[in-house]
Amino acid sequence: MRTLVIGESLIDIVHRPDGSAREHVGGSPANVAVGLARLGHEVTLATMLGQDERGAKIASLLHSEGVALTDDSVGGRSTSVATSTLDATGAATYSFDLTWELNQDQPLEGLAHVHTGSVAATLEPGATAVLGTLEKARPSATISYDPNARPALMGDPHDVRAKIEQLIGLSDVVKASDEDIAWLYGQAPLSDILRLWGLLGPALVVVTRGDKGALIGLTITGELTSIDAPVVEVVDTVGAGDSFMAGLLSGLLDAGLLGGIQARERLRSASLADVRPAVHRALTCASVTVSRAGADPPRRAELGTR
Repeated sequence: MRTLVIGESLIDIVHRPDGSAREHVGGSPANVAVGLARLGHEVTLATMLGQDERGAKIASLLHSEGVALTDDSVGGRSTSVATSTLDATGAATYSFDLTWELNQDQPLEGLAHVHTGSVAATLEPGATAVLGTLEKARPSATISYDPNARPALMGDPHDVRAKIEQLIGLSDVVKASDEDIAWLYGQAPLSDILRLWGLLGPALVVVTRGDKGALIGLTITGELTSIDAPVVEVVDTVGAGDSFMAGLLSGLLDAGLLGGIQARERLRSASLADVRPAVHRALTCASVTVSRAGADPPRRAELGTR
């Protein structure tokens, strides 16, 4: 069962409080693709890499992790760069030099699930192609989406909110952080936004809350619950949300709650007990990632030790 992940790949230049800087392969969708591959899933990434040294570095890492690239992922403009600056607590702030384009005709045959999110889903000209791809994929595949708000690139939340809500409406599963929701909706209670998004279409909405864990909302039953995060020593938070997303998708795919039309129906009738193990896997994956430097998601074998 193959998953298509759509979105940006880039080089993360991480500046640490001690003045040092390191380059990592990054980009939220690329991180999710690597996280899924490390958890044992077949993954193809539709992305945009330049024919330059940084693009070659990203392509080499993706290949080594078992992530396939679509044929048109390499070429065109130079490889994108994100600069993240860590504060004393390990939290990151970001700036970007990023261009995003996507071929309208993505290979969808044989795909059971499609994931997208972050900058790629809202930054033109590629965002229109992302939306069109999800519309084409939905009759045969399940869809997941992570808004992963980047204010520096997405502009005014009032301008981008309608586009994000349109993508939510095409999705079966949506994951967002409490910071994403605060940026989009101000002081609105998280429970209200979970219910609003559920009305738009997805069967499952999950909101991450950093070290406070995650809030889960099931649309059909209206159930809401929270799960605590494991207690770990944080090195930095780079890639934590992407690792959570990969863990969530992995758990839902393994449970037969994502991956084709029948899985969509099972998800729509799922209980909290059915989805809780996937959210627990997601929290475990994120806890491993924050306990070490950079966007370094766990392999499946590591999950049993946490």
